[in-house]
Amino acid sequence: MGKLRKTMTAAVVAGLFFGGAGVAVADSWHGLKMRSTGVFFKGNYKWEPKFVHRGGFHIKGKLQDTSLNDGHNVYLRARVEAYDWTRVKGVQKRSVDVDHVFFDGAVLETGKSWIQACRDRGSLRPDNCSPARAFKRR
Repeated sequence: MGKLRKTMTAAVVAGLFFGGAGVAVADSWHGLKMRSTGVFFKGNYKWEPKFVHRGGFHIKGKLQDTSLNDGHNVYLRARVEAYDWTRVKGVQKRSVDVDHVFFDGAVLETGKSWIQACRDRGSLRPDNCSPARAFKRR
């Protein structure tokens, strides 16, 4: 009976170990590129686990102004769940590092988000943005 108990304990421990490894892979970083006229973003994203960075959608990378002489700024914009768009501003004629977590403050884990890279063309002309990319937590 003692040998059976040790075997069952080893099987349970192995199951927990490999189950945990699967969770770690699910929360790993994924590549992301977005481009539109005058703006380029290259970086990574991941869904943060519950209780880490509010369980939000984490973006890291470089936001770049690719039309250096047009006089326009660039930005990333994102929204989560039922909230409005939020901006992460870039700088004219430069690349900036972005490390931002977008989250729904009303829940422990954000489940949906959308993101775009845009060029700010002022108040008289519409901004041009990359197509909105939708992300859903699995």
